[in-house]
Amino acid sequence: MRALRLLAWKSEPELVEVDEPTPGPGQVVVRVGAAGACHSDLHLMHDFEAGAVPWNPPFTLGHENAGWVHALGSGVTGLEVGQPVAVYGPWGCGTCARCRSGIDTYCENPAGAPVPGGGGGLGLDGGMAEYLLVPAARHVVPLPEGLDPVQAAPLTDAGLTPYHAVRRSWGKLPPGSTALVIGVGGLGHVGVQILKATTAARVIAVDTKDEALALAREYGADLALRSGEQAVAEIRAATPGGRGADVVLDFVGVDATLRMGAACARTVGDLTIVGIGGGTLPVSYFSVPYEVSIQTTYWGSRPELVEVLDLGARGWSGRRSPHSGWTRRSTSTAGSRRARWRDGR
Repeated sequence: MRALRLLAWKSEPELVEVDEPTPGPGQVVVRVGAAGACHSDLHLMHDFEAGAVPWNPPFTLGHENAGWVHALGSGVTGLEVGQPVAVYGPWGCGTCARCRSGIDTYCENPAGAPVPGGGGGLGLDGGMAEYLLVPAARHVVPLPEGLDPVQAAPLTDAGLTPYHAVRRSWGKLPPGSTALVIGVGGLGHVGVQILKATTAARVIAVDTKDEALALAREYGADLALRSGEQAVAEIRAATPGGRGADVVLDFVGVDATLRMGAACARTVGDLTIVGIGGGTLPVSYFSVPYEVSIQTTYWGSRPELVEVLDLGARGWSGRRSPHSGWTRRSTSTAGSRRARWRDGR
């Protein structure tokens, strides 16, 4: 079968012929219907080098995957050949407390994982191939009716990552609250939709590009502002009493956006850093509002993926235009073309 493989750090991947995988006990082979292209794949190609992560090439790229069950290893139950499925990307040990609760991203026994801190497309062979070997059936999630693999593939990361970041702050997003989205890119524009679909918060979006701000408005942002010297004052002025945003989601993560997030946060709020721009934020007693919680997040849990897929299947969206589904602009290996998709169309 054909596979797009990264053969060495700081190199372009190559399309090569490899053997079709065969499932062992407890394993599943998925016939790939779509594999999302993530910005992380560019980091793997161009930025990483030996020692950066606890695994190395060669491996097949693609950690956002969906398709159909092709073959089942012995002992696998609850799945059928031909069934449409998504693949949960991070593959932990399966036995520690985090993995048993479905949070393989934070596996506490990396020595027992197939690859420490990785998964398919991240140290092991991923889904930019005709078939994908999934080492444990628990990572294979049946698709709900109304959602096909092309729709589902990018939701396994580009949907799940912002969903997890929003979900962990649901308690701070009741009616009357404000959520600030910094960066309306590949994850940020999905974050705007998730906020509108799952919370009662007023959503403010900030970006440097006019097209990104237009996209934020299209997907439901109540206010879209250009980043700049006046942005902090404009954001605070747009919140009740100028008190700031209850939840700040930074999908960029550079010095300037981290400073902006801290300056805009309300006391007892959340500042969640999703973007990996490499910035730093000095924290001291008086440098941030009182009781602001600052955290990074990585991907999301398997139960949360089930919830994301359900939202996608039901077409939830914050779009201002008549309802037409939960949308993500993505690249898929299916057909090797740019695809804008929604509601199965």
